Amino acid sequence: MKNRSNMFTSWRLLKYLFKKPLTIPYIDIFTKKNADYLNKNSIIKIKSRVVNSEPREGADNIRGFHTNDWEECIGCSTCMDICPTEAITMAERLDVEDKEGALQQRPIIDYGRCCFCALCVDTCTTGSLKMSKEYIYSHSDPDQFLLMPEDLWQGQVVKDGWVKDEVSDLLDLKRVHMEHEDPEERKSSFIEIVRGYSKEYAKQEAARCVECGVCTGSCPVQMHIPAYIKAIWEDDIEGALREVYETNPLPGVCGRVCTHNCETACSIAVRGEAIAIRWLKRYIIDSAPDDIYKKALMEPVSEVIDASVAVIGAGPAGLAAAYYLRVMGYKVDVYEEKTLTGGVMRYGIPAYRLPDSAIDKDIDFIESIGVKMITNTRVGKDISMDKLEKEYDAVFLGTGFFKPRPLNILGADHKDVIGAMEFLPKVRDFERGVLELEDIDVARSIVVIGGGDVAFDVARSATRLQMLKYGESHVKLTSLEDQNVLPCSEDELIEGAEEGIEFFCGNGPQEVLLKKGKVTGLRLWKCLCIFDETGKFNPEFDKECEQIIDGEQVYIAIGQSPDYDYIPASLNEKLSFKWGKIEASELGQVKGVDWLFVGGDILRGPDLISGVADGHRSAQGIDDYLYNKAKKKEVSKTLQEMRLAAKQGTPHLTYRQKGKKL
Repeated sequence: MKNRSNMFTSWRLLKYLFKKPLTIPYIDIFTKKNADYLNKNSIIKIKSRVVNSEPREGADNIRGFHTNDWEECIGCSTCMDICPTEAITMAERLDVEDKEGALQQRPIIDYGRCCFCALCVDTCTTGSLKMSKEYIYSHSDPDQFLLMPEDLWQGQVVKDGWVKDEVSDLLDLKRVHMEHEDPEERKSSFIEIVRGYSKEYAKQEAARCVECGVCTGSCPVQMHIPAYIKAIWEDDIEGALREVYETNPLPGVCGRVCTHNCETACSIAVRGEAIAIRWLKRYIIDSAPDDIYKKALMEPVSEVIDASVAVIGAGPAGLAAAYYLRVMGYKVDVYEEKTLTGGVMRYGIPAYRLPDSAIDKDIDFIESIGVKMITNTRVGKDISMDKLEKEYDAVFLGTGFFKPRPLNILGADHKDVIGAMEFLPKVRDFERGVLELEDIDVARSIVVIGGGDVAFDVARSATRLQMLKYGESHVKLTSLEDQNVLPCSEDELIEGAEEGIEFFCGNGPQEVLLKKGKVTGLRLWKCLCIFDETGKFNPEFDKECEQIIDGEQVYIAIGQSPDYDYIPASLNEKLSFKWGKIEASELGQVKGVDWLFVGGDILRGPDLISGVADGHRSAQGIDDYLYNKAKKKEVSKTLQEMRLAAKQGTPHLTYRQKGKKL
């Protein structure tokens, strides 16, 4: 066929450039061609030109407009991060419930950019984002293609198009296995149970993180979790160290015994197993060579400030407060009544969970920047609070809960009824060689009362001592709570069962049984409820459901209480207490006693990572207090100088003109 085109053909087409295009709405075409099929169940949205009618059925797995279930979506933004055309942005929505493990934001999709590749669906952590079978949309305004799926459908039910499956799912939902010591081997020693990740395994686990940052909000110290996990994946241990120490001066400890709320909030945990955040933190500290460790952590201390702070108690809260205060430039002295620093970390948590080497590494670093540790010194005995008030500009209390809470039942005053914090420090002294096995009186048969982590520390430590002493173990644990709702961590329950602990949960102790002056067992009644209708602790029991469990010793681990004997009466009367804790501001400052700050157990209750957070907040509070105090003194001094100059008739400069900082 002869080609009739010529050089003017393309020029003739220019007439269409400024001509308004003719657009026939799909609704008009649809109603003309399919009028017989329309029925009352059809959904036709004239405004948005979206048609969802029964006769039109897209193919399976068609990639139409998105749907997003707000109840499942946690605003993690992985869809935005993976989008190759940058078609997704996250918008803050204050009408979304603010809750742990979720962010108040939801995706907006620009369908002018979207290529319908479905990567956003395949990487969605919760599975809330899908693609529908609806693909018809028309509008003359380009801005109207920027849509939030929830607003697009306005509650209408649409059929799913592309939905990810096991093949297309881009997330690795299974955690890299952590090696543990064999139960039969570990129960005969205090060797650390968790072996730790190798470099290869750590990088594999780090690769599972989507860097959404949802975990950060649930961490009491707001650690830079995505940043240090990314550094592991990039094999940048020095960078990971900096990220870790930016917000936590006790990462070696927290990498082993932190309550890891971050893992509970992990977006991957919605459908799979949470990223092993705690173990990855431990990997950073354990794998860093000394030269890199020192290079990365030569913490620059601010210009020295002419003020000093006394910290009472070298536990997590006290050590954190001391660290941050020293970094800010203050002279800091930490007073500890025991021989070793560390508090509950050193004398409460067994070595199979937290060895001395991990504690030493953290505390040595804090000392290296100039914090002075004064041990074997009990405040109230070796040095008074009054003297500390006079010699220091501020005082921080972080004395913790070491006093056992009594159990008011018959026989509880027997010498073989032993408190947890009376027993556990002896165990730690045995582990480090201070005591011999014969120095610890451990019976062949033991009953532990309590269901928290401390109760399991006692039960599992007693198991090990029995194995070393008798070659066999007989430890029973009873608690008011049923076994499926014990307040202990899941690891403790699983590992305790593996080590042979017998459980008698859901029962309340009524009497320690004695025969010829010796403990023979414990009488239990079934627990019907623990709290009354008002939420007050008020357990009720069914005495008809009674059982006796044998035991030659009973260990009580139902909680600890504070020891305030070191606080003089003159100061004590100025303090306010609630449930045994000292009331203070958010920054730990005690009302009416401006120079006194508190944190840790005696402020919020026992929790290691929360104690670190308290130490940080109180350091800020102390800095604010001393800054404002110094500011007033300096202004007062300057005013006196100005008045004197005025009297003498000599010219003077204003305070700002002198260039001094208040």
